[in-house]
Amino acid sequence: MDCVRNRALRNERTDTAPMSIAIHHNPDCGTSRNVLAIIRAAGVEPVVVEYLQTGWTKPQLQGLFAAAGLTPRGALRTSKSPAAELGLLDPAVDDETLLAAMVEHPLLVNRPIVCSPKGVRLCRPSELVLDLLERLPPGPLYREDGELLIDARGRRVGSQDG
Repeated sequence: MDCVRNRALRNERTDTAPMSIAIHHNPDCGTSRNVLAIIRAAGVEPVVVEYLQTGWTKPQLQGLFAAAGLTPRGALRTSKSPAAELGLLDPAVDDETLLAAMVEHPLLVNRPIVCSPKGVRLCRPSELVLDLLERLPPGPLYREDGELLIDARGRRVGSQDG
């Protein structure tokens, strides 16, 4: 499922239609695993796209980044990736070069990117996914570092800078 199609669902949904969410997921990433768990705790089974296996296309990345308000530089994963050895950290590297590198090396794209009828976001930190859900999961719910996100009464707590 791509985000353009997912965003179109926003206009076709009825109040009884289930929310459709896609997560571009790396199962080796704690933040990505936590975002997936939050989505599932909210009662939604998302479409899980393991992008390290499926890879990216340039138009797909351009669409995701545009929908999320990101630039290729803003979506570039700089740690635990080949970004430095490929010379991509230099600010002079243009968007076309970054996109080509991301297609060649999917690990260069930061994660997780979540698409829902409420929008598209790079969900770092993981609590940013809460803004994309129709309803909050029951609490208590914790972030991967142990910080409380939703209390036992189902209320969102902590930083909400998203």
